[in-house]
Amino acid sequence: MKSVLILNGPNLNLLGTRQPEVYGSETLAMVEERCRSHGETLGLAVTCVQSNHEGVLLDQIHAAKGRHHGIVLNAGAYTHTSVALMDAIYSVEIPTVEVHLSNIHSRESFRHTSYISRAAIGQICGFGSFGYLMALEALKQRFSGSEPE
Repeated sequence: MKSVLILNGPNLNLLGTRQPEVYGSETLAMVEERCRSHGETLGLAVTCVQSNHEGVLLDQIHAAKGRHHGIVLNAGAYTHTSVALMDAIYSVEIPTVEVHLSNIHSRESFRHTSYISRAAIGQICGFGSFGYLMALEALKQRFSGSEPE
């Protein structure tokens, strides 16, 4: 069974209460449960981790090498600032899908730049928590050797 790490960055622990008009009303626990359940239907083992600390996110990416086959990463605000996270993704050579709940390209201009997308195999944004499920589907197809249609 292939293993996927879902990694959530700063402030995502506040889902459900933080700007629900932007990020939705689901809590992080609800999103993680949906991901684990959907992963199970796809034959994927899903592990979820959240941290507000960049170094912890880096450590999780490094530890994923040899342990996980794919990463789904919502780096939150670090998306727009962290060369270190980008370098970590390049370093471990694990297919990574970047996810954002909101459409970062229709928001403030500083959110339009993503360092993560340079290292990711793709970016999904603007679909709320459904984007995580889309990312799992994309990784499943990647693992099976077929490209998404």
